[in-house]
Amino acid sequence: MKYGIYFAYWEKNWEADYVEYVSKVKKLGFDILEISCAALKEASRDELLRLKEAAKEYGITLTAGYGPSAGENLASADASVVEHAILFYTDILKKLEILDIHVIGGGIYSYWPVDYSRPIDKAGDWERSVTNVRTVAGIAGDLGIDYCLEVLNRFEGYLLNTAEEAKKFVEEVDVPSAKIMLDTFHMNIEEDSMVDAIRLAGDKLGHFHVGENNRRVPGKGGLPWYQIGCALRDIGYNKAVVMEPFVLNGGRVGSDIKVWRDLSKGASKEQLDLDAKNSAEFLRYVFSGPYSVR
Repeated sequence: MKYGIYFAYWEKNWEADYVEYVSKVKKLGFDILEISCAALKEASRDELLRLKEAAKEYGITLTAGYGPSAGENLASADASVVEHAILFYTDILKKLEILDIHVIGGGIYSYWPVDYSRPIDKAGDWERSVTNVRTVAGIAGDLGIDYCLEVLNRFEGYLLNTAEEAKKFVEEVDVPSAKIMLDTFHMNIEEDSMVDAIRLAGDKLGHFHVGENNRRVPGKGGLPWYQIGCALRDIGYNKAVVMEPFVLNGGRVGSDIKVWRDLSKGASKEQLDLDAKNSAEFLRYVFSGPYSVR
């Protein structure tokens, strides 16, 4: 397994200059930097190539995450919204190809954050999303990109809340590039057993996010990391493990993620860096042990 971190750990807004984070995560002992597609919407080819070259220089693999807006919703009953969403993803996927990014994950089958003041048509949205994800995942596959569908907790999403639902959805899409993405923060809310959920995902697991039950870095909460590591090894998972902590309140990130207090406890930039470094070392240790949980 290779270990990474999402840039927004240090940011309060989704748009950022990712180049500076390439050298930072390398120094902290990570293999991967995950970026948001939000900053790619208006990115020029020169900007994309600059980021690609920086990643190559430091030996860092890039992955991408995204929470689509309501206007980019592949499950929408509005045909014009779906048309726009497919055009949006086609553009973004081509930019990921330029960046040599082979994984995109997130709620990229619906939209985020969900507006629960509006009626929910899960059955209809499921059917529409399967059809449209099949199209977009096909485009991703042609570009060598895994299209990973993140299982979200009930407060942030309604289509895919469990690994069981995600497996059924991916099987209905029936495109090799369409894969399951699990996240320990969401799993802790929805799954009866995180170990069983990982085993159920099996070889359809394409991307894996880690974060504590309190959204802090792994090791600063109460999740069963040894057991999680055992389950990943049991299914032969050897792909990305990307840390996605959110500890800073304020800004668009804090508002969207609902971070209403300073979870960093007043940490300086240097302390944030040290916490990330120590957490990466912790994960490498607990995920590489000889243990097996049955």
